[in-house]
Amino acid sequence: MSSRVLTAVAWPYANGPRHIGHVSGFGVPSDVFSRFRRMSGDRVLMVSGTDEHGTPIQVQAEAEGLTARQLADKYNFVIAKDLQGLGLGYDLFTRTTTSNHYAVVQELFLALYKNGYVVPRTTMGAISPSTGRTLPDRYVEGTCPICGYDGARGDQCDNCGNQLDPADLINPRSKINGEVPKFIETEHFFLDLPAFAESLGGWLSTRTDWRPNVLRFATNLVNDLKPRAITRDLDWGVPVPLDGWRDQSMKRLYVWFDAVIGYLSASVEWARRGPDPDAWKQWWTDPAAESYYFMGKDNIVFHSVIWPALLLGQNGAGDHGGEPGAFGTLNLPDEIVSSEFLTMSGSKLSTSRGNVIYVGDFLKEFGPDTLRYFIAAAGPENQDTDFTWDEFVRRTNFELANEWGNLVNRSLSMAHKNVGAIPKPTAPTDADHELLAVSRAGFATVGDLLGRSKFKQALGEAMRVVSAANKYMSDQEPWKRKDDPDRRDTILHTALQVVQDANTLLTPFLPHAAQKVHEALGGSGVWAAQPEMREVEDLADGPSYPVLMGDYDAEAARWESTPIEVGRPLEKPAPIFPKLDPKLGETGPEWAPIQSS
Repeated sequence: MSSRVLTAVAWPYANGPRHIGHVSGFGVPSDVFSRFRRMSGDRVLMVSGTDEHGTPIQVQAEAEGLTARQLADKYNFVIAKDLQGLGLGYDLFTRTTTSNHYAVVQELFLALYKNGYVVPRTTMGAISPSTGRTLPDRYVEGTCPICGYDGARGDQCDNCGNQLDPADLINPRSKINGEVPKFIETEHFFLDLPAFAESLGGWLSTRTDWRPNVLRFATNLVNDLKPRAITRDLDWGVPVPLDGWRDQSMKRLYVWFDAVIGYLSASVEWARRGPDPDAWKQWWTDPAAESYYFMGKDNIVFHSVIWPALLLGQNGAGDHGGEPGAFGTLNLPDEIVSSEFLTMSGSKLSTSRGNVIYVGDFLKEFGPDTLRYFIAAAGPENQDTDFTWDEFVRRTNFELANEWGNLVNRSLSMAHKNVGAIPKPTAPTDADHELLAVSRAGFATVGDLLGRSKFKQALGEAMRVVSAANKYMSDQEPWKRKDDPDRRDTILHTALQVVQDANTLLTPFLPHAAQKVHEALGGSGVWAAQPEMREVEDLADGPSYPVLMGDYDAEAARWESTPIEVGRPLEKPAPIFPKLDPKLGETGPEWAPIQSS
């Protein structure tokens, strides 16, 4: 029986192009998971978009001589093109500067306000003395007053994990220009997080199947919840939908608050662009639906504590009750799938430090599937992982080209040369049956691991089938069976059946290569659907903008072993994965050279 599955993917910030560290956390894992669930017959809704509000957008816009909207337009397009090139199968990849997003955010705010979980409070706000602009909490750094860590942010100390306010920091300084901020009294709305301590704690106690790092971090945070500001003194963001506030040009909902609501607003927008504007409810208000949130570890606090608190408050299910808001009773996350950091030479990939490999540059030179494979096979699924060009070359040449690509090429080449079509098997032996059994068993093994977001293990099991097929070919030596064409054809038929099975197992990881293998095996039509860039009109009165969408129901890929069609004509195959020059591992490409120490 099919399930409805919400894949909620972290929103990349639109102040510049994304690097491979970003997509290793939110991008590739979410797409591997979604492709597998679609192939299994489930109804997947995969949504995200660019996060476009907040002071960092304004700062970058000034640096580039653009307005905030122009900068958001620029990088929304760049990011969407990169994610399309990587093959991330979004049902909707949108943005936070749409009329639909504004309306959904304001409606959820009102539900929280009416239920008493959002309260006004006078606080000390950090202001840049030189510009007069509000400094976001994350743009104020200093020494943590709790653990003494120098480098704590104004919202949280990454060393001890405690929530902070900028005014709490010892020796605070602006991350933008190093100046000492000025603190002034200002009125803002706060999310009353302590009013969720009991309900959040009770809910987290039921999340026994989460990744241990996520659950430990979230549980520790619940023990020390503090009210958190959800408005800021700036003019770039979602207006506060209350009398006395909505017309204030320098009061906006804080970017972190509106961005996490994007999962809901994107789902609503997707439904409104289809035949049934209420279709989003099937993924959000049906208790039988499943929801998985994908991100890097720096987003754990927002998705395991703050977003569930917003949902509980909207539902009227916080510690002091309330009534469900306009969206009804919304589902809380079933799982937070958080990855660690992808690093380079032990340092976190960072645009600001110049330690970066941009997705767009990578795709132009190496294509999407080599990066997807590296992230799945050697990425930061459970711990920080160092990206090196040497390891990238090794895995591409020895695993993708030598193991998988060579199996496809030599089995197809021999079948094409000797038969010109898929050969007919005659009198299979124990060796043939054993390999086919290994191949068929892979669907249950790999599928179980993918369903539990264990991508590295799942890929390893899929490649184990490839290795078994390569050993079978070496042992059976069909190239020496000229005097026994029946046995030769049986070996080649068996090998091609396993190539087809392995291609299915690898489709979630390597969708572009899977399409090529499908066609090389004589298949036609779309095997693994790809996202499309479409220009759409705003649903109210805003400007048009590009989105990613796709027709994934039309793809042929299914999570099962199907008999290969005897007699299907075959063409001479082309290499699926050309080998890389080994020197690349020593130097890196010109646009991302290896830095000498």
